[in-house]
Amino acid sequence: MTRIAILGAAGRMGRTLIRLIAAADGLDLVGATARPGSDADGLDAGTLAGCGALDVRVTVSVAAAIESADVAIDFTLPAALIGNLEAATAAACPIVIGTTGIDADGNAAIDSAAASIPIVYAANYSSGVTLLQRLVRTAASALDSDYDAEIVESHHRYKRDAPSGTARALGQCVAEGRGVRLDEQATYAREGLTGERPAGAIGFQALRGGDIVGEHTVMFAGDGERIELTHRAASRETFARGALRAARWLTGQPAGRYDMEDVLGLRG
Repeated sequence: MTRIAILGAAGRMGRTLIRLIAAADGLDLVGATARPGSDADGLDAGTLAGCGALDVRVTVSVAAAIESADVAIDFTLPAALIGNLEAATAAACPIVIGTTGIDADGNAAIDSAAASIPIVYAANYSSGVTLLQRLVRTAASALDSDYDAEIVESHHRYKRDAPSGTARALGQCVAEGRGVRLDEQATYAREGLTGERPAGAIGFQALRGGDIVGEHTVMFAGDGERIELTHRAASRETFARGALRAARWLTGQPAGRYDMEDVLGLRG
């Protein structure tokens, strides 16, 4: 039995994870958190998620939530990440991080914590997106800058960061395939008289609307042909199931920083 704590239980992903854990064999919810001041504080986590009482109370204390957990899953906000990592490190609790919009300081905090505990951090926990990243890296290495690379992503109206973490990760795959630095080649949206498209640029477009779960297309446009690699998610459960797969896998790993390629056995 894998004992799991959910950090960010009141969010859309948190509630989805709780429902899946409640329905799964071999998984046990032992802790759940919400941000300080949340109306979810003190509620039963199962009732909050709409799957019936689970006798696990939502708390604002990360330390209390992970006290008896084998692994924590964090889908909170970037501002909470460093505190969550500190609590996980103090408790020697492995952690799966699904929070997006993490900056350089957040990444440094993940690297520091990974010296003591095992951590999986991925911009997207879909198995399909993990394979898409590998395909994009391969395509970028085969197609030179005569093929213009553009990344278009679409999400629901409530998403806060743009471009999405997955879009940035796909851009990084293009950069790695071409042997360049993303921060030197990225172009984020366009407006006005922008001039001709620079050779080698990696373009990003972010669309927001409705209840779109997540769609990502990487386009390589050359003279006379265009290659498009697309992933569309129809349900948030796709990401939640991937995060749970990562949580199961992580409990047997040594300290270090991992991603979904490690979880799926694609590394090497």
